[in-house]
Amino acid sequence: MVFIKLVFGDAQNMSELSNNSVHLVVTSPPYFNAPYDFPDWYITYDNYLKLLKNVGKEIMRVLKPGRHVCFVVMDVRIGEKLYPIVSDLIHMYVYELGFEYQERIIWRKPDTYIRISRRSGTLLRFPYPLYYYPDHIYEEIVVFKKPGEIDKNAIPSNIKERSKVNIDKFQREKWYLDVWDIQNVAPQEKWQKYAAVYPEEIPERLITLYSYVGETVLDPFLGTGTTCVSARKLDRNCVGYEIDLDLKDVIIERLKPFLNTLSGKAELQIIERSDAKHIRSRVNEKTRKIIEERLDNMRKFS
Repeated sequence: MVFIKLVFGDAQNMSELSNNSVHLVVTSPPYFNAPYDFPDWYITYDNYLKLLKNVGKEIMRVLKPGRHVCFVVMDVRIGEKLYPIVSDLIHMYVYELGFEYQERIIWRKPDTYIRISRRSGTLLRFPYPLYYYPDHIYEEIVVFKKPGEIDKNAIPSNIKERSKVNIDKFQREKWYLDVWDIQNVAPQEKWQKYAAVYPEEIPERLITLYSYVGETVLDPFLGTGTTCVSARKLDRNCVGYEIDLDLKDVIIERLKPFLNTLSGKAELQIIERSDAKHIRSRVNEKTRKIIEERLDNMRKFS
């Protein structure tokens, strides 16, 4: 029986999972205090890094040796300060937690979705040196590996064939490059209004390249459920941790069409822990208005 397990609680504690039980981790952690997403939620940058480190300790415990962890992350600018999240994550996971640094892929978004913003528009108002703040059109996919080896010969031949990478697609879409040109999720997309959503194509590529049919994919920052949707499309099991109970109905709604796939009916298990929180509903009215204003402006140009 294939399965989907949803745990509403803090992924710094993944006691529901046993040691060496997960084949792949694919996740996109929340942006640090991003003005439109989680303003002031983490209090300090050190507090945010501590969260990533504690989750990393649990990932190291539950991940099988020789298997991979894929983070979709980006540096975040708050005011005039740019926080080096990507480099700090790499240093922490390699030199403090003991993962091996495997790959670094650039997810490049089409520049047509960007219009001059208040950040980059600063130079238009003040066309002088020291007023340059570019807009972001990329994020980074950082891939780590837990030390150890995999016996690929032990994987059944029928599983290998079912998991085979489509070479035509691999070449046509240029997966072989370390820059992936992938359309971002449009602001009018249904799920985008609940949280920052990354396109399904990203976890689908990573799951295809780093796991086999029937294996288990973990997302410790599940958000609206994109990773689990992609895992079920590709006939993998999925475990997702999400601390925000306000996203429960959204995740379940997204997963319903994918509970039955080629590999059969999936068992859906939902666990609500006492450390789950209601975060979305706590976003203050001012921030909510900023979000709505940003989306309205983006829709005008979409």
